[in-house]
Amino acid sequence: MSTSSATTTATSRSWSVSEDSLRRYVSYASESCIQELLSASDSSRAEGGDGWKVLAFENGVEISKRCSGSPHVFRGRWLLRSVSPQQFITVATAIDAAKQWDPDLVEAKYIKDLNDNLSIIRLRFGDASKPLFKNREFIVYERRETMDDGTLVVAVASLPKELAAGLQPKKNNSIRGLLLQSGWVVEKLEDDSCMVTYVVQIQS
Repeated sequence: MSTSSATTTATSRSWSVSEDSLRRYVSYASESCIQELLSASDSSRAEGGDGWKVLAFENGVEISKRCSGSPHVFRGRWLLRSVSPQQFITVATAIDAAKQWDPDLVEAKYIKDLNDNLSIIRLRFGDASKPLFKNREFIVYERRETMDDGTLVVAVASLPKELAAGLQPKKNNSIRGLLLQSGWVVEKLEDDSCMVTYVVQIQS
């Protein structure tokens, strides 16, 4: 990031950045997030060759864990019948994704809309949350994109901590977590149903 577009404050370790620079950064960063999500949802690699180990199958949802890399990468997949991707994605936002990752979401609010499909959001979890989310807050971007084949993607990941601090200063008693490339993929099937994949990657 150029010195003309960002200034670093040594005391607070935060960056003040223009909205245009923020938009460019998030647009660039979210491209790799989208590709990561599409790779994780690739059904053609599902016969044990996609690098995921199935942990459980509950209420129609297949829960998997990535076999290599970070130990905290999980995937859920399920089939929604008689529901189109457009119907599902209307309510499938970063906030709804966070509720899937941990139902004990305490607070979720939009900080800034950068354009029609790009937003900055704050997510906060409380005492009752799972260990990786407990008493943590996340400042994330949300990008919603429709692929050429009609597949819908909601890409979610944390902003760099200095950038997040410039947008939303951290309170003294909070722990700011780091959510890596995560989100939703919704694939259209023949009978107006859809296959939903969600991925969560979190740094402990």
